[in-house]
Amino acid sequence: MPLDWRSKLIHSQATAPEGFRSLATPTYRGSTTLFTSAADVTDHWDQEHVRYSYGLYGTPTSFELAARIADLEGAHYCFITPGGQAAIALIYLTFARAGGHVLVPDSVYGPSRALAERLLSRLGVETEYYDPLVGADIRHLLRPTTQLIWCESPGSVTMEVQDIGAISKAARQAGVVTALDNTYAAGVLFDAFSAGVDVAMQALTKYIGGHSDVLLGSVTTRDHGHYQALGDARQLLGMGASPDDCSLAIRGLQTLAVRLDQLERSTLAVARWLEQQPEIARLRHPAFDSCPGHGNWKRDFAGSASIFSVEFAPSMPRDVIVRLLDELKLFKIGYSWGGVISLVMPHFNLRRRLPNHDPSIVRFNIGLEAVGDLIADLEAAFSAIR
Repeated sequence: MPLDWRSKLIHSQATAPEGFRSLATPTYRGSTTLFTSAADVTDHWDQEHVRYSYGLYGTPTSFELAARIADLEGAHYCFITPGGQAAIALIYLTFARAGGHVLVPDSVYGPSRALAERLLSRLGVETEYYDPLVGADIRHLLRPTTQLIWCESPGSVTMEVQDIGAISKAARQAGVVTALDNTYAAGVLFDAFSAGVDVAMQALTKYIGGHSDVLLGSVTTRDHGHYQALGDARQLLGMGASPDDCSLAIRGLQTLAVRLDQLERSTLAVARWLEQQPEIARLRHPAFDSCPGHGNWKRDFAGSASIFSVEFAPSMPRDVIVRLLDELKLFKIGYSWGGVISLVMPHFNLRRRLPNHDPSIVRFNIGLEAVGDLIADLEAAFSAIR
């Protein structure tokens, strides 16, 4: 029947010419997805095995990103989440239950620690913090109620490199799930699943996005049972991911290799320069002997990335360190890492349960600027405070 022009605005029969081919993955947006027949109606999250039912569960753009991440990490399944913290929350809320016990490294990412203390505790889950360098001795911390061992290697500020293989082996023998925050390695510099990890996550915000303009996370696994449990929890939590961000992440994947190579070279050069400065008491970079767990990094990792930390000498007042950081021109002060712009962030009051001397730690993220310019910027800042 002929339609009023108002209806034509919504139910247009006009179409674009066929035959367009592009190197870019299309960005599919949509909340409502259409069923062919009323008999096909379902509301299941597993869109790979049932017809697309709702945009919240994913579009072809997000599913392509998930498939690429799973392939890179050697996993069978991958879920995309709206951020790295969402990926962490999905793992916690899938495997931790009331009355349970979770082991978390004392060096864990701050928001992950906050989630455990401020949310899991309200849900009746007990969190115990362990020495990240405990290795196989983690078996002594396991209880009948232990449901999850969380790992993060290297630690996001203090950079401890864990013996993931030994921890995973102890967990598997006890029937406990092991999860790893593998963001530092971008899923490629450390093979989580060969090390025995059950579930791995990363903040795609960092190296996969690569330009500080994407908020995404991923959760991968090889186990079908874990896949089903994660998928059910993700549906109930409403963890949809932006197709536009997924499109940017797919684009970022294509340059990941060249960026990681350049970032490693530049970061090593800047770290070597900083290590020689008299104000620096200790360098915490996984590729250097001074980093806790360096032997684990040397054995297990295919390379290093763009972040590291330095401990300033105890004689350096913190207000002077702040002045030093404020003198920097190319290094911007901001959270996150993995982008093209170099960043610096003081971490003076790290929360730790284990004994420590509370050093004045500053974390650097090295970007894609010329190394000579970055070192010149540091030289000028150090000269200003001297």
